[in-house]
Amino acid sequence: MEKDTLEHQHAPPSCVFVERTLALIKPDAVDKADEIEDIILLSGFTILQKRKLQLSPEQCSDFYAEHYGQPFFPSLTAFMSSGPVVALALARHRAIATWKDLMGPSNSTKARETHPDSLRARFGTSDLRNAVHGSETFSAAERELKFMFPNSVIEPIPKGEAATDYLSRCINPTLLTGLTELCKTKPADPFTWLADWLIQNNPNKPQISEGIVVEEAS
Repeated sequence: MEKDTLEHQHAPPSCVFVERTLALIKPDAVDKADEIEDIILLSGFTILQKRKLQLSPEQCSDFYAEHYGQPFFPSLTAFMSSGPVVALALARHRAIATWKDLMGPSNSTKARETHPDSLRARFGTSDLRNAVHGSETFSAAERELKFMFPNSVIEPIPKGEAATDYLSRCINPTLLTGLTELCKTKPADPFTWLADWLIQNNPNKPQISEGIVVEEAS
């Protein structure tokens, strides 16, 4: 049993553990990327980072190293290097399991029979060309996120006393300043005004690219 599963089972009901996982939109579904991203957001995920890139066969071999020696390995690496992919760093409570459920069974034909609303049923066509990829475990998610986003720093999300301390140091001062400005400004729509102010004055903005550039992964 994975460590993250054990943590969820023994966690107090009031605790919410935020996980990160990697999602890949494969070459066969890149033209449906916007629609898939909308489904991801509606499913409660936050997209922390996003990158569109072209992988070489060698890079695909490294990414899928755990499958080396399997009969399907050459076809898999050839397919994954045949066109651009979209890599997404996702976050939410139970992100790994939730994303796996949203993807559905790996074989798209079977997915249409058993999980017709899943992404692989809707956008995939076979076991190989199945539209999306997701990390299997917590350790796999860490490795795959570092592979696709090598310049990012993946830090543990605080919880318990650490979370309280983080709120006191990093959230509450900005929120207090925003509420003070709100009282001074007295806008007609205070909720929208405060939301816009917090976005503009967020001291810890996530590194999300405004545009997507097709590139070779390093």
